[in-house]
Amino acid sequence: MAELKLAQIERLMRKAGAQRISQSAKETLRDLLEEIALEIASLAVEIAHHAGRKGVTAEDIKMAARNLL
Repeated sequence: MAELKLAQIERLMRKAGAQRISQSAKETLRDLLEEIALEIASLAVEIAHHAGRKGVTAEDIKMAARNLL
């Protein structure tokens, strides 16, 4: 089940300049964003564990995102 609401995705797309957005476009972007977020979160957890910590920090997230993107 999707975690992000389609209304949130629509707001992001409108902020990016979209005037009209199809339902399938919102669903596709939501699915891709969730997939990318899960990859970043998983890598951030690995980074924290490697550093000997149980908690994930903002720096772990940033480092994971730099490595994946």
